[in-house]
Amino acid sequence: MTTETFDWDFTGETSSPASSPQASDSPATSKMSGLDEEFPCSLIISIPLPTHRLASSALRALHVDAELSPLVRRSFSLVPSDTGVLVENDSSILETTRVLLVDYKATTNRMLRVAVNGFMESLGVVLEVMEQLDADVL
Repeated sequence: MTTETFDWDFTGETSSPASSPQASDSPATSKMSGLDEEFPCSLIISIPLPTHRLASSALRALHVDAELSPLVRRSFSLVPSDTGVLVENDSSILETTRVLLVDYKATTNRMLRVAVNGFMESLGVVLEVMEQLDADVL
């Protein structure tokens, strides 16, 4: 069984599909590499936003829509940006967590594509609303 992982970074860096048949040969290797036999197709989407407040707002807006198919799982998290700009105060950690990370797992590539297409439409709406209604957005 071949497992494909697609990483898409909205900052312009993409990586091509990585097939790893060796990783799925043994259960121990599969668990160590984070592969899931029940949901072998995965996609990680990294969405950098200008501020923590906007990233948090986007997470809350997108998180309310549950995934409709039991064949797809999705998780959200906020992670620090790669820029490493820190301001020395109590809010420094919050201000660096401005990248919304969305982790999709699905049983088939088709289910993954369908779920991500729907998510991209919702993300487009959220970003458009932010752009229209917020002063310091895009």
